[in-house]
Amino acid sequence: MKAPTPAKALVSRGLRALGGPARARIALTLAATLALDGADKGTVSAMASQLKHTFGIDNTEVGLLVSVVALSSAVFTIPVGLLTDRTRRTRLLAISVALWGTAMILAGISPSYVWLLSSRAALGAVSATAGPTIASLMGDYFPVKDRARMFGLVLAGELLGTGLGFALSGSIGSFLTWRFAFLWLVLPAGVLVWRLSRLPEPERGGQSGSEHGQEDLEEEPDGSGGSRETRQKPGPDGPERQDEDIAGAAVRRARVEPHERLVLDSDPRTASKWWSIRYVLRVRTNLVLIAASALGYFYFAGLRSFATLYTTHHYGIPTSVATSLVLVVGIGALAGVLSGGRIADRLLRGGRVNARALVPTVCMLAVPFALAPAIYVDSLGVALPLLVTGTMLLGAANPPLDAARLDILPPLMWGTGEGVRTMLRTLCEAAAPTLFGYFSTSVFAGHSGDNATGLEYTLLFFLFALVGAGLLGLVAMRSYPRDLATAEESARRIRESGRTQPARRS
Repeated sequence: MKAPTPAKALVSRGLRALGGPARARIALTLAATLALDGADKGTVSAMASQLKHTFGIDNTEVGLLVSVVALSSAVFTIPVGLLTDRTRRTRLLAISVALWGTAMILAGISPSYVWLLSSRAALGAVSATAGPTIASLMGDYFPVKDRARMFGLVLAGELLGTGLGFALSGSIGSFLTWRFAFLWLVLPAGVLVWRLSRLPEPERGGQSGSEHGQEDLEEEPDGSGGSRETRQKPGPDGPERQDEDIAGAAVRRARVEPHERLVLDSDPRTASKWWSIRYVLRVRTNLVLIAASALGYFYFAGLRSFATLYTTHHYGIPTSVATSLVLVVGIGALAGVLSGGRIADRLLRGGRVNARALVPTVCMLAVPFALAPAIYVDSLGVALPLLVTGTMLLGAANPPLDAARLDILPPLMWGTGEGVRTMLRTLCEAAAPTLFGYFSTSVFAGHSGDNATGLEYTLLFFLFALVGAGLLGLVAMRSYPRDLATAEESARRIRESGRTQPARRS
């Protein structure tokens, strides 16, 4: 038998690490969806100087170009989350990406700042689908024991996309104009629409995420011209048993009892939409994790929006070098998202029931100790390793947080829960670039409205947001085990009832 080539052996090991070819295709497709969104945000930052020159705008108005996307997205995320729990998710995601590409064309041909701002408002409306839909699909595609790790792989797509936005859009914009920096993104959007239309739709409730058969997801035509459904080959213990035992065993070892008043005994999707939203907000850990995640994204959105401007002014380097340094720092964030989920999953398998709250709490509290001196010092050689460390810790917090939010809600409410979370998170993301720009030009400004001094003090001041996120994490560590037990009990009772009556309203 012919031995495999080194390249084939490497690919084979990579596929095994992802759980097989089927899971690899799913993870990479979802990662690419987030990558497009990240590439757009990176493009605005990389093209900030050109946009300021073309339209005669300042830092605040540059920040508004990022903020308006998040604001528009926030308006639509809850309706999309409710729709996610009630419709075919892969088709919904494909349609949204197609509309996203159209919005990018409108941005690239903008004749004025108002036109550009309006096109980005439309972009936010269609990008609202990503958060709720991808989170719901992740819960049904992947088992509890691997969920944080797989979230890390998918979230890595957003970071890689942001890096591409800085690098490719920066290069394309420098050689051509900022318009082409937006327009080139339409091409990968078209490819992604085709891939999403062929992505299998998993069964709801975590059934497809069992331990058995993960490499054997079967794709079957549904009679609609290429759309497909996922069918799981059940293991000897049934399709859902193994997934329940992983989290359930940790809960039982901790001797945690559920909140009986929050335990559901029938399908919650038949309840009213307002009841569903209220239920999501009554889960204490969910509310705390939403706030912690929002604060983390708030700081990251501000940092990402002005990274290029800060490095060029603070260190006196050209934009091309600054974008390269941003990519180097981004490697730290990438390492963080790939490792944070793995660490949390390993701790959970070892019986640490609050592992997915513990890991992000430690990371958030540690980030300011790396970023504060990195932002303050004038030596690039000293700052760079500290920046890499800080972004690594910031990235490591997100996969466990995303997995934890799925853990503490019944599976049939994942879309609604993520819709609520995404709305609150995007409101913070929307505020960040504009607030960072305003503080840098009006509150901490030095000799001019966009110099390094204003941005330096702004980046230092808003580190308090990360401290707040870490303190909220300490609260979540205490409430997480009982909310996890509640979600486990709800899922069990819903499966056993088999009824589609309205969920009990307590």
